[in-house]
Amino acid sequence: MPVNFSLPSADRLFPVSGVSLGVAAAGIRKPGRTDLLLMTLAEGTQVAGVFTQNRFCAAPVLVARQHLSHHAGVRALVVNTGNANAGTGERGLVDARRTCTEVARLLGIAPEQVLPFSTGVIMEPLPVERLAAGLPDCLASSREHNWLAAARAIMTTDTVPKAASRQVEIGGETVTLTGIAKGSGMIHPDMATMLAFVATDANLPRALMDDALRYAVARSFNAITVDGDTSTNDALMLAATGLSRAPEIIDASSAGYRVFRDALTDLAVELAQAIIRDGEGATKFITVRVEGGNTSVECRKVAYAIAHSPLVKTAFFASDPNLGRILAAIGYAGVSDLDVGRVDLYLDDVLVAQHGGRHPAYQEADGQRIMRQSEITVRVVLNRGGEQATVWTCDLSHEYVTINAEYRT
Repeated sequence: MPVNFSLPSADRLFPVSGVSLGVAAAGIRKPGRTDLLLMTLAEGTQVAGVFTQNRFCAAPVLVARQHLSHHAGVRALVVNTGNANAGTGERGLVDARRTCTEVARLLGIAPEQVLPFSTGVIMEPLPVERLAAGLPDCLASSREHNWLAAARAIMTTDTVPKAASRQVEIGGETVTLTGIAKGSGMIHPDMATMLAFVATDANLPRALMDDALRYAVARSFNAITVDGDTSTNDALMLAATGLSRAPEIIDASSAGYRVFRDALTDLAVELAQAIIRDGEGATKFITVRVEGGNTSVECRKVAYAIAHSPLVKTAFFASDPNLGRILAAIGYAGVSDLDVGRVDLYLDDVLVAQHGGRHPAYQEADGQRIMRQSEITVRVVLNRGGEQATVWTCDLSHEYVTINAEYRT
């Protein structure tokens, strides 16, 4: 079960004017499970996105990037699970484009106005016939209030749907943001390995959407890791219908922009943390905070060295305060001029190491007490500057190996 996770409630997921969602069981990989999502967008909707940095990126990523660069205006997003359409060569591109054509024919729009997304098993051909056959059911079930069903439809090894909403005031009027995400394994930045879709009725130009999205992603989906593996299919899309009564946001220095950006970031953090809480086999939710660095980049290096270490993660699973493993990770993080004699290490509020060595007052019982908790904060103070970075991760359990050993069987 996910670590301290509250299931999203359908009545707390606010509809976004101009966005409709429909789902279907298309039998992409397994019969009888909902595995297809169609999200339709009102005319005039602005769409921005960020994608995986994996050079072996999937066919739908390539097609979505291409279509997003067109100026026809995105009117639909289509998402399938069970098959990633990655590592499929030229046929994969043909299948991704045909997916867009099938959606376009159903909706009476151009194929370039459709963005395709896929997640699931790599190196297997996408069963486009099944996908196309499921699209009419998606359209028939399409509703503005269908966010929770949509969150369920995009799950793979996830054990729970991930969805959240925010409402803020801009210019005295309510602006809504609602989003869904999927992800549980192969989680590591550039982007974090996941799919996420956020919609808002805010009115702002594409350039400001891009700025807000980059800001939010740096503090959320690019600050999580389960296992250090970057996927072939990552994507996060932001759609703004502009149908709120709030005034248009036209200036990045305006109060309205900051309110929107911060609400988007808060929403993205909740969704990103939900992915870690539902990490494959996770029993612990771990915050790694590195402070006192010369740069935020070196702080992130140290944080990720700790968060990626199998030795550190298995120690957390065992509730074993073998904390020398954390010091070792700090040492190999790649900060070449790090003075380890100035480094302090905390577990929650317990000072474990000071000036690079075990603190004289540290007791093993204190470490064990913290390690038995389901939520733990590792705090590293480098004492060499004023920058900081935070990363969220989970432990590494027997169940993680089982899930990934049996994923295709």
